[in-house]
Order: sequence, then C-alpha cells, then structure tokens
Amino acid sequence: MSENMDEIKGSASASDESKGGDKIITSDVTSNGDSAPVQSTAPKWEEKTISIDDLEDEEEYSESEYSELLGLYEETLTDFVEGELVVGKILAVNDKDVAVDIGFKSEGVIPIDEFGRPESINVGDDIEVFLDNVEDSDGQLVLSKRKADFMRTWGRVIDSYNQDETLTGVCSRRIKGGMVVDLQGVDAFLPGSQIDVRPVRDFDALIGQEMEFKIVKVNEVRKNIVVSHRVLIEEGMRDQREKILSNLEKGQILEGIVKNITDFGVFIDLGGVDGLLHINDLSWGRVNHPSEVVSLDEKIKIQILDFNDEKNRISLGLKQLLPHPWDNVKDKYTEGDVIKGKVVNISDYGSFIELEKGVEGLIHISEMSWTQHIKHPSKILSLGEIIETKVLNIDHEGRKISLGLKQLEPDPWEGIEAKYPVGTSQSGTVRNLTNFGAFVELEEGVDGLIHISDLSWTKKIRHPGEVLKKGDEVNVAVLNIDPGNRRISLGYKQIMDNPWDTFESQYGVDAKTKGKVVRMIEKGVIIELPEEVDGFVPMSQLAKEGMRKPSDGYQVGDELDLVVIEFNKENKKIILSEKRAVGAKADATPADEEAIAAFEEEVGTSAKKQKPAKKPAAKAEKAEATGTAQEAVDEPAGDSAEGEAAPEAAQDQEAAAAAAPAEAEAVEAEPAEAAEAEAAQTDDSEDKSDDTAADAESKAKDEDKA
Repeated sequence: MSENMDEIKGSASASDESKGGDKIITSDVTSNGDSAPVQSTAPKWEEKTISIDDLEDEEEYSESEYSELLGLYEETLTDFVEGELVVGKILAVNDKDVAVDIGFKSEGVIPIDEFGRPESINVGDDIEVFLDNVEDSDGQLVLSKRKADFMRTWGRVIDSYNQDETLTGVCSRRIKGGMVVDLQGVDAFLPGSQIDVRPVRDFDALIGQEMEFKIVKVNEVRKNIVVSHRVLIEEGMRDQREKILSNLEKGQILEGIVKNITDFGVFIDLGGVDGLLHINDLSWGRVNHPSEVVSLDEKIKIQILDFNDEKNRISLGLKQLLPHPWDNVKDKYTEGDVIKGKVVNISDYGSFIELEKGVEGLIHISEMSWTQHIKHPSKILSLGEIIETKVLNIDHEGRKISLGLKQLEPDPWEGIEAKYPVGTSQSGTVRNLTNFGAFVELEEGVDGLIHISDLSWTKKIRHPGEVLKKGDEVNVAVLNIDPGNRRISLGYKQIMDNPWDTFESQYGVDAKTKGKVVRMIEKGVIIELPEEVDGFVPMSQLAKEGMRKPSDGYQVGDELDLVVIEFNKENKKIILSEKRAVGAKADATPADEEAIAAFEEEVGTSAKKQKPAKKPAAKAEKAEATGTAQEAVDEPAGDSAEGEAAPEAAQDQEAAAAAAPAEAEAVEAEPAEAAEAEAAQTDDSEDKSDDTAADAESKAKDEDKA
C-alpha cells in the first residue's frame, strides 16, 4: 500500500472475568468510526458491563433443522439385542485386541485369543460376533467371537438332534462318571455306561479317539448335551439279538463273554443279549466269589437253563457242562480210606472237608478227638487247612460222606479191661470235682469217677472238695468198667482197710468214750469220735434239760462224755448217750427212734430205698463236669470191701448217667444236632442243579437287583 493510504487501526479485546458472573467487554474506536490520522489524538474508550443473562444463545440450527438431522442419524443405527449374533466390520488389529464396528455408537473390542488363526484377520473384513453386552460398567460394547462360534455350532448340533442324525466327535478328557466329547466345538457328556455294550475297563485309552455318537438328551437352558455311542452299537446288533432270542432253547449251549462280575453271579454277553450266570451254577464245588472261576472279558461256553416268556431274563449254567463229581465217588473212595482234604466250612457241630470240587465230607465234632472234649471245631481246625481224615461212611444215595479225625490215632479205650482190671489199685490225677463225686484221669483220654459215697468209710462227705483237690495225685481202686459206654467206677476209700471191723470192740454197747460236737440237727447232735468216726446223740439222751432244740444248750466244738447205747456194724451207726455218762436215768423213748431215723437220713446210712434224684440236679452236675471226665456206671458202688449195698451211691450214679457226660457227648450226637449236621451235609453235598424254591427265589431277586 502507498504511504498515503489511510491506515486503519482497530483493536478489540475481550476479557472474561469471573467476578459476579459478568463479562466486561472493552473496545477503542474513533469517535466517528473512521480511521484517524496517526498524529490524531488518542481514541476515546467506552466501557460497558453486560450480565450473562443479557446474552442470547446463538443457535447453530433451528429446531426444525435439528429434528431433521437427528432423524437422519437414527436411521443409520440398528436396534441391538443382547445375546444375538450380529455382523460387524474389523476396524483395527493389534497384538491383544481386535476392534469391530457393528454399527453401534461405539466399537467393540474382542481379545485376539478368541480367534483361531490371528494371522488371517484383515482390517475391513466382515465378521459375525456375539453381542454379549451393549454397555458394560465402563460404557464399552462387549462382543465375543468364541461365543458366536459356539452359537453357530450349537444350532447345527440341535438341528442334527432334531433330525436324529449321527455326529462325529473326539473324546477330549475324562471326568467323573464318563468322558467329555468335543462335538464340533461343543462339549458333550458321554456317560461310562453309554460308551459300549460291555463295561469299559480303561477310560484313558479313549482320550483322543474319534467316534460316532447320537445325541440322547439336550438341555437348552444349561446348554448341556448327553451323547451315546452304545445306541449305535445296539442298533447294529439288533438283528443278531433277534436271531438269538428266536432260537433260544433250554439246554442250548452258547458262547459268551464275561461282561460284569457281582457278588451273586456273572453277567454274560451272548451277542446283544445278556444272561445271568448265578454263583450256584458256576461250579459243583464251593465258590466264595465268582471271580474265583471267571474273569472279565473272558470268553466261555455256557448252557441255557431257563428264561421267562418275555426272554428278558435268561438263566445260565457253567457247571452243567461238566460231569457231576459224585458220579465217580464209588471208584475213588471206600470206607476206611485215609484221604487228604481242605477245611472249607466250620460250624458248631463239625467241619466240612472238601475232598475235590463238588465232593465234601463232614467230620462231626464227636469224631475229632479221643481224649479231648471239643467245645467247638475251630479249637483244632481252621479254614483253608489241609488235613488227613479217615472215611467212616459213604451214603451214595444221599451224597454224604462221614469222616473221622480221631480214628487216625489209637483208641485209648481199646483193651481197657486188661489194662485196668477190676479190683486193682491204680494212680491218677484229680481233674474235676462235682457235687456227686470226683473225676480222676488214669491216662490221657481215660477218666474214672469216684462217687462221693466212696470217699470215706467213716464220715459223711458233703462235697468231694472236703477230701480231694484238683490236681491231687491219688491212688484209687477200680470198682467197675463199662467199655461200651466208656465208664470206669473208682473207689478212694477201698484202698484202705474197712475200720468198722475193729470198731465193734472199741465202741461196743456200754463202752465209755469222749466226742466232739461237729453238727446239730433238729433231733440231736452228731459227734466225732476217736478214729474219725461219727456217732449220734438223740435229743432225749442229752444231759441238759429244758431245751427245745440242741442249739439251745450246745455249740459245735463242745466235748462231751458219752456212753454207747447202740452199735450197728451193718448200717454203720453208733448211738450214744450223755445222760448215762453223767449217771442220769435215760430210758429209750419213741422219740429216740425218730431221732435215729433222722440221723440215718442225714448221714446216708439208712437201708431204706432213697428217692430218685431229680433230673435238673443231674444236669447241674453234668454242667460242673469238664474235660474228658466220665460218668459213673449205672450200678451201685460197694460201700464196703464185701460189696455192701449203697442206695445213695446207686441213685447218684444213675443221675450222673442221666446227665450225659462230656465223653458221651463226644461219642453220641444229640438227635437235634445230628439232624442238623445231616441236613447241613445234605445241603452242602447235594446236586445244586436241582434248585429249591428258595434258591429260585434268590436267583430272581438277584436278577431284579441287577
């Protein structure tokens, strides 16, 4: 510009001051609005304060224009629903994320590890993604590529399920109860029972294997799928199954594979058809568990025993293909043979010995020992033990064999009469004491009984323990032997001379003596005289007066001066009088006869017949006897060397015999016990193919359980 051009100067300044919310605007202009010469005087400033409320908003768009533009923008947006598949465009890719625009107001970010092949991702490519969340807590759009792939695969799988199609999958890993199958990207559950028609032993061997499956169950809400490979196998075996069932006959022999083993039997796969081989039909011998006979996956031949009308329960047999062991027993075993066997069962009454599979014999408890009273067979035998036994009896019709163990040893009672002649003196050991006598062991397995009446010539013994103790070594006299019943009657007093032969001169009538009160009864007192012989003083012969009973004036241990008023050698009684000893008058009275009778009954010297012993008492006596103690013989024992009768001894010996002693128990079984043993042996040895109704019911229950 030329120097003469007017120079226009203008300046404007504006400053916002935050004081009172007002803005102060200042400007400097010429008074007339024209340019002033340089040399002109300074411009005049005019200050003016304006409130913000006085300002008017400057509208960029009118209301109609704004509404039009908003409508155009909303037309570019799509309604988005969470949980659906949408198509977006890849905007950017980095090492961690992929940005995708789905036409929303903001882009979504997807982790790059959700893409199977990150190198194939290109900016600008269209991609189908899953809208997980329109806006998360940070206001971001949440998208998922993995879920989109799952939804596409899920749809295809459901379509296949609805159309009953077969799918291919890979067993990826093992879990509790089965396997996880990768079904084209969707995890499905394969139960262990749906893998094969036979139980699978090794699940780990299936990992990584590709198999065909059918979907058997779908849960849309939880997105769970259950598949089966077994149904495909069964479909392929349907024709074979129908063929087997149509030709099924009792007695038919088929080949099968051991599918499963239980406590009660074995399940056999016959080729699409399962049958039960019960434990009773596995072997003719004892079987504790089916695994002793067969093993899993073993191929065996079996026989059809029975089946129901629907043919869904088939009973099989294995032992029926083998000959019955009892068919050859006649040729193998004879009575008297010594054979080896295995202890397979122990009961209260005996032990069962397995001679071979299907052939067992019974050793009754009474055939186990000559010398011991066996309370239970387990005391000398144990399960599984191999022992030698002797064949005692064979019942071919009943299929029972009686065996003996003690018969392998010599019988100590053989030749017993020659070894211990009657009348000889023998030595033995006191093994047991009872109320009625003492048992003395002469040798191992041979015991004799000393009856309580044969313990003393002179004293009334209330219990054998007054004279003998267990373990005492004693000399005894053999009174009687009964080899058939294995009984020996012994005497203890018989080894000494009978003192009553000399008492007649010492204790004759009117003989004076002294005695000590040892016992009092209602009618008088029993006195112990010198030579340890008992005498009796009736109540009327006592010197003290005014007594209602002897204990009113006398005590045990008192010493009395006495005179013999009666001596009876035959009945072994001495009657005494204290009154005569002190010079008082003492005539015999009827009361004396009653008192003497009471004394005779008390000391057991009465010649009258005694009342028979009660059986309960005899049983109590038996209960006290132990070991191999023998009973008394059933005849009276001699009360003297001359064989004087002793009714009390006879009745006690009868009671002892009635008590059935321990040795007799070992020889002869009680009827009920014998019947039990016989029934048990029959049950254990009989042909198990002829099942009882109870066996059949048991099998049916086992099949129901299966």
